[in-house]
Amino acid sequence: MTSKEIGQRIRHRRRLLKINQTDLARLASCSKPFVVAAESGKPTLRLDKLLAVLEVLGLALQIEDARAEES
Repeated sequence: MTSKEIGQRIRHRRRLLKINQTDLARLASCSKPFVVAAESGKPTLRLDKLLAVLEVLGLALQIEDARAEES
């Protein structure tokens, strides 16, 4: 998953929940410019703040083994 795709999912979920960027920033204890950057797919964001935004939206970041299973 790319940073752009993460941003798209954040924006989609925020809109689905009818939360504006300012309110999301307040609920996640971050700034509105951070939310804007996250939604635009900025690849260099602080992980702790990104996780806070995801938590407010009821989303989770999942880590998977990217290597193909050996047969």
